[in-house]
Order: sequence, then structure tokens, then C-alpha cells
Amino acid sequence: MKAFCKLFPLFLICLLLAACGSEPAPTAPETTAEPTTVATEPALEILDWADDIQPSGDTLREAVSVKSFIDGDTVHFFVPQNVNSEGVLKARFMAVNTPESTGKIEEYGKAASNFTRERLENAAEILVESEDGNWNADSTGDRFLVWIWYKNTGSDTWRNLNVELLQEGLAYANSSANNRYGDTCMGAVQQAKAAKVKIYSNQPDPDYYYGEAVELTLRELRSNIESYNGMKVAFNGTVTTNSGTQGIYVEDYDPETDRYYGIYVYYGHGLNGMGLNAIKVGNLTRIVGSVQFYEAGGTWQVSDLSYDMMNPQSPSNLLKLSEGHTAAYVPVTAEAIASDWAQLALGTTVELAGITVVDAYTTENGGSSDGAITLTCVQEDVTVTVRTIPMRDSEGNPITQEAFLGKTIDVRGVVDYFDGAYQIKVFTPDNITIN
Repeated sequence: MKAFCKLFPLFLICLLLAACGSEPAPTAPETTAEPTTVATEPALEILDWADDIQPSGDTLREAVSVKSFIDGDTVHFFVPQNVNSEGVLKARFMAVNTPESTGKIEEYGKAASNFTRERLENAAEILVESEDGNWNADSTGDRFLVWIWYKNTGSDTWRNLNVELLQEGLAYANSSANNRYGDTCMGAVQQAKAAKVKIYSNQPDPDYYYGEAVELTLRELRSNIESYNGMKVAFNGTVTTNSGTQGIYVEDYDPETDRYYGIYVYYGHGLNGMGLNAIKVGNLTRIVGSVQFYEAGGTWQVSDLSYDMMNPQSPSNLLKLSEGHTAAYVPVTAEAIASDWAQLALGTTVELAGITVVDAYTTENGGSSDGAITLTCVQEDVTVTVRTIPMRDSEGNPITQEAFLGKTIDVRGVVDYFDGAYQIKVFTPDNITIN
């Protein structure tokens, strides 16, 4: 009892202290925050640099028409013979380098090619202009560096296609500052970079195939080739012929349809020794490359081949499957070559016997095809064309058209397409037999 009495006052003191500590703390007065100002960049002023200049100065200029479209920065034009004795100017656009869309496929390459085609196909007038007082060849010696001008229907002013490709972000600068229109070119380049268009956008190209190679047969590819335009494909085929111009022909037999299907494969300059070994004539090879339409030839092909020596098992590599194979050389008639049958037979090897040469023409235009012979032949009133590459006999002498004119011959070659008609292309002298 005495202990309780001593503790009770202490208990009361604790209750009073607890009551005092339970009161709410004073609340700070509310304040209104000042709004935060965010700095914004001024809107980019978009100029039409392609319309900012007109042809000027002491240069060569010529009105032209299109012969064939190659890619975004290369077009072949018909010109007077005083410009080029062949009547054709192979134009390489000054100051620009568009992404590849022929031998190699690159992002926005197809877009650049389509842009150039659309502009020139719809132009009312086209003008080519030299940089100075000469028609200057590029490093290949076969193409000429020019400015391309065009007028739209109803317009009195020219537009510069070189500059337009730069401002649209469809071409990289290529010595763009060091030319007669350098300031305009660089203005177009800087605008395209600032606006982040096309090649400067860091965005995927909707026309570029980013996926893995589609595994298919040559029959499927040849039968539905437009469906695979721009896509990477992989197929097996026998290498039958080396074209001599960084290309081969590949064919494969399909038992269901009892026929061969083939295609031209362009390998260009990029393959190393192992890659070249994989595509030797006589090899059965797994081809991996991109499908494209070759504008100059008017045919489909596969290109953009590669071989990674550091990763030989890469599924993107060419792969030799076996060797010792031979071309089919399917016997055909002139009537078959002149018919729709030849469309699916493009790129395959055939043999045509008993045709008579009634006319001949030898190419002589100062180019790499000098000495090539075109033979007009007849079999049972059906005309067929046989085209050779420049050929020499066993002693190294050029073989001329006189060797075949008026003769009946047998030929072995590849079904080819030229100037709107199917023909047979021959690559070696021993594939023509004079009867």
C-alpha cells in the first residue's frame, strides 16, 4: 500500500506529459508556387533549295531523254552523237551519293532510286549540265559527272535534282561544297540533317528488309519474284556460267514441274577468296542475297552477297554444298525462246541446234563490250537472237561475225533478255558449233 501511494503521483505526472505531447504541430502557411518557364527552340525554317538556283555560267548543257534508270544517282540518257558517239550518256550525278540499290542494297537506297525515277518520268523537260566546259568522266571512265535539271509541266523554272536529293535526305554529300553550286548543296545538306529526314532520321526504312533470309527454292523465287523484291533470300543452285562481269548464273531442277529455274547473281567486288571459291562454276551452292530489279537490263537478279571469314558458319554466308556438277543445257527450239516459256527459263542453260545465221552485228562503241556479236538466226521461219561476249580463238585472235554469217550453227548458252525480247547468250567459243 505504501508502495502504491509513492508511485501514484509519478503516474499522474506521466499522463500530463503525454497529453501535452499529443497536440498537433502548427501548420506552415500555404504558398503559391511560381510557374516554371521551359525554353523552346525556334521552328526550323524549311527552304526549297532545289528551286533556289538555275543553270548558270560557262558550262556545257544538253536537253536529254531517259534511256534507263539505274539507281538514285545514276541514269542513262539519250544524247546527240556530238556529246557521245554511242548516243547514250551514262550520267553520274554531281555532289551526291545515294544509298545503294543495285549491286548492294542499303537503307533508303530503293527510296532514292524511286524518287529519281518519279521526278524524271514526270518531267516535261530534262537538262544535263557539266561542271565546266567539258563532259568529265568519273573514276570508272565510263560515266560522266553532271548536274541534272528538270522542269515540271507548266513551269518556267528548272529544279536541280542533285540538290533535291540532298534536301530530301536521300543522298550523302559527295564533294558537295567544292563545285559551282556548292553553297546551295551544303545548305540543303544542313537542312536535311537538322530536320532529321530519311538517312538522318535514325528511323527504319519501310522499304528495307531487316529480317533473316527467307529460305526458298529457285522455282518459288522465279515464279513469284516480284513478291520478294528487296528481300534477303536463300536458295540452293548449281553455278553454271561465269558472266565475266562479276556475275554468275545459277540454276536448279524442279521435279514437280520437270523444268529448270535459274537467275543471274551479281557478286560485285566485295567477296574474298573463300566467298569466290563458293561460287565457282560446277559447285552446288547455297546462295544468300537480296532480290532486286536491274533497271538497265530489265531483269531480276540477286545481289549483295557476302562471306564472313571470321564466322564461316554464319547463315548469311555463301556456302559450297558440293562440286563437280554440270549445266543442264536443255534442248529447245527457236519457237520456245520466242514464247512465254522463256520467261520462267531466264537464267537457265539451253541448247539450240540447227539455226541459220542470216544477219550479224558487232558492237563497237569504245566500251567493254567491243567485239561482242549479235547473230540474227532463223529456224523453221522463227527468228531467234544469239548474243556473244567478245571472244577469241585458240591463238588469241578476235572472233568476228564473218565466222558465222550464212552458216548453220548449234549453240549452247543462257536464256537472256534484252531490249524487250528473249535471246540466248553465249560466253565461250566452244559453245558455238558450225555445221
